[in-house]
Amino acid sequence: MSTAQTTSGHDRRLVNPALLEHAKERRESVENRIADRITAFSGSMRFVYVHLIWFGCWIGFGVESYPYALLTMIVSLEAIFLSTFVMISQNRADSKREALANQQWATVQDEGRQNEELLKLSRQILELTAAVHAAIADRPNSRPGTP
Repeated sequence: MSTAQTTSGHDRRLVNPALLEHAKERRESVENRIADRITAFSGSMRFVYVHLIWFGCWIGFGVESYPYALLTMIVSLEAIFLSTFVMISQNRADSKREALANQQWATVQDEGRQNEELLKLSRQILELTAAVHAAIADRPNSRPGTP
């Protein structure tokens, strides 16, 4: 499969071979798949709605009284884990950028070699053209425009 999840949860087709390889490598690890799903969910509006309902029910049904010490502890622990998943997501993005940069650098290197080869061929053509012009100019009875 050549798709990857965006942060909004929509599939987007990847066309860059470096990104396709990166996505394939991420799918091979169970930990990466779990982290990707958690970051996809925690970065969605569903996550916000679930928390609005949860907090509303917690307070509305009086699970505990104000100042909500247990709820505060639960939310603090959740924040710790979510910040870790944000860092995991940033590391994943850095890894993608590195894969792209490496591919672009390889492309630049290949284009540089091709340009050097083209310059070498252009110089050879120029030398051959100069030799042909010199040979024509050295021929006896040569007039411009006649073979």
